[in-house]
Amino acid sequence: MTYITIQGDKWDSIAYKVFGSSKHTDKLINANTKYCDTYIFPAGIVLEIPNIDTTTTDDLPPWKKVSG
Repeated sequence: MTYITIQGDKWDSIAYKVFGSSKHTDKLINANTKYCDTYIFPAGIVLEIPNIDTTTTDDLPPWKKVSG
């Protein structure tokens, strides 16, 4: 899957658009190392979107996680 940037896109806003959360920003950057020094994107850059599991409960604080 790919994402084509629009003028003014940032890594965290792209992660939010495609994954529903900016917590996956690092995975997006790691999949597109060619642009890792870019902070604000121009329009038309094609980024690869990695497959990730967005259904995990990593948002929970440690005391709410079930260990096992």
